[in-house]
Amino acid sequence: MTKKASPDSPALSDCIKAFLFGGAICAFAEGMFIVFQNMGLKEQESRSAAMIILIVITALLTAVGVFDIIAKHAGAGTAVPISGFANSIVATALEFQAEGRILGTAAQMFSIAGPVIVFGCSSAAVYGVVYWLMK
Repeated sequence: MTKKASPDSPALSDCIKAFLFGGAICAFAEGMFIVFQNMGLKEQESRSAAMIILIVITALLTAVGVFDIIAKHAGAGTAVPISGFANSIVATALEFQAEGRILGTAAQMFSIAGPVIVFGCSSAAVYGVVYWLMK
């Protein structure tokens, strides 16, 4: 019954869009990295600055409602880790804003991102121990 009610997804078209949008986001970040390096920043500083630019742009686009329109067409292409993470935090904070700053925005902001942070920190700790043992 569900198959009859829902339209078929154009898988090939969706994959191409995701590839192009995700690639464009990564190419933009790489371009920013090159610009920052040409300005005289070190490699790590350039990478950090490019990521900060991506986070700020994603947060602003999410806040004004444009990121959702882009995601509707780009699909998984907007799930590039840094932009997807920024979108998940800002979108959740905006959604629960009516419940107050502490119990709404602050508490719910990490309901989606929290597990990602925990997994990331745990993975970094395990990697660090393995690296230390092998060194």
